[in-house]
Amino acid sequence: MSDITRASRDEIAALQLARLQATVRRVYERVPHYRAKFDAAGVHPDDLKTLDDLAKFPFTTKEDLRQNYPYGMFAEPLENIVRLHASSGTTGKPTVVAYTQNDIDTWAGIMARSIAAAGGTKRDIIHITHGYGLFTGGLGVHYGAERLGCTVVPISGGQTERQVQLIRDFGATMIVGTPSYVLNIVDEFERQGLDPRASTLQRGIFGAEPWGEEMRRELEERLGIVAMDLYGLSELIGPGVAVECIESRDGPTIWEDHFYPEIIDPATGEVLPDGAPGELVFSSLSKEALPVVRYRTRDLTRLLPPTARSFRRIGKITGRSDDMLIIRGVNLFPSQIEELILKQAALSPHYQLVVSRQGHLDELTVRVEMKAELAGDGRLRETAANELRHRIKALIGINTKVEVMAVGDVARSEGKAKRVIDLRKS
Repeated sequence: MSDITRASRDEIAALQLARLQATVRRVYERVPHYRAKFDAAGVHPDDLKTLDDLAKFPFTTKEDLRQNYPYGMFAEPLENIVRLHASSGTTGKPTVVAYTQNDIDTWAGIMARSIAAAGGTKRDIIHITHGYGLFTGGLGVHYGAERLGCTVVPISGGQTERQVQLIRDFGATMIVGTPSYVLNIVDEFERQGLDPRASTLQRGIFGAEPWGEEMRRELEERLGIVAMDLYGLSELIGPGVAVECIESRDGPTIWEDHFYPEIIDPATGEVLPDGAPGELVFSSLSKEALPVVRYRTRDLTRLLPPTARSFRRIGKITGRSDDMLIIRGVNLFPSQIEELILKQAALSPHYQLVVSRQGHLDELTVRVEMKAELAGDGRLRETAANELRHRIKALIGINTKVEVMAVGDVARSEGKAKRVIDLRKS
C-alpha cells in the first residue's frame, strides 16, 4: 500500500480495524479507567471483531480526562513521555495530553501531510499565529511545517502591528491561525493604510474555532488568498486531524489512517449514517501516550464521502453541542448569528453575544461593529442594527437587542475568539 490516502475503501477499513483493535486492547491493559469503564459496560477488547462493533464500547468525555488529572489516562509511564500539553482549565481542571517521541514524530508527519494537502511546499514561508506553549496549535503546526521543509516564522499571537511588518518583510506566502485573529491582522493592515491584498500571502489555513462560508469569503476577499479549514483537537493529537485539500476545498479530509470517525445523535448516543448531522466522535488509531476510544468532541457536523483523497470528509462545524444557547425556548448557536452578521456589508466580523436574565426571562444582546470606513455614518449604523435584528427574528425566531459599537469596542482575541458572555452564570 504505497499511499494510504489513495487506497481503496477495503484497504482503509482493514488498516483501521487492525489499529483500532490494538488501541482498544492497549487502553484496557494499561489504563485502569478504561478497564473499569469497559467492564461496567460488559465489553472486552475481544468483542471488537468488526468496525461496527465499536458502537458497543462506552464513550470517553472531557470530564473523564479531568477526573483523572493529571496522569491517570496515560498508557505509558512518565519516563516515556517527552511532552505534555494542557487546556487552559477555565471551566475546571485542565485536560492534560501526553506524547511519546513516536507520537511527536507521527504528529509532525500528519501535520506535514496536512500542509501539503492545503497546497504548501518547501518553497513556502509559513507565518504561524497560533499560540505556542501548552496550547497544541503553535508547536503542532510548527513541527509539521519544518518536516515539510517550509521556512517557519513562529511569531505566535499578539504583537499585531509587528505581525503586519514581518509578513511584509519576510514575504510570507502562507498564514496559519484562528480566522478571528487573522482578521485582526487584516484590520491592522488597513489601519496602517496598507492594502492586505497586496501582500505576498497566497494561502491561509484556519482552525481552532468554528467558521463558515461567509467568514471564508471575508478572509479571501480582504486578504487576497485561498482559505482552507484545518481541524484538530488536543485530546486526539492537536491540529492536523483533518484539513481541506486545495484541489477540492469542500470540507476537511480526515486522516482516517490515524483517527476513526463516527457521527452520533448527541442526545441518545446512537451511531448515525454518513451524511446525517450529529456530534463527531473520534477514536485514535496510532497514539501511544494518550490513546482515546470514542472521544466525544461535542462538535456538530456530518461525515461526507471522499473527493480529493480516499478518506471521508467532515462538513463545516455548525456549532458545539455544549455551546448551544437556549433563549426563551429557542435553540441557537453563535455560528448562526455570525452567518447573518457577515451577510451585511456594513458590519464587521467582530461580534459578541451577551446573555442576561431580566426577571424570569433570558435576553440576548448582539454586540457588533461597523466596518471602519462606514463607522461615522450614524444613520447607516441604525439601519444596520435594525436589519440584523429583523433577520435574527425572521430566520432564528427570537427577539434580540442589537448594539452596533464603535470600531475597536468589541474585545479582540489573540487566539480563539470569546463569542459568548453569559451573565446568567455570574
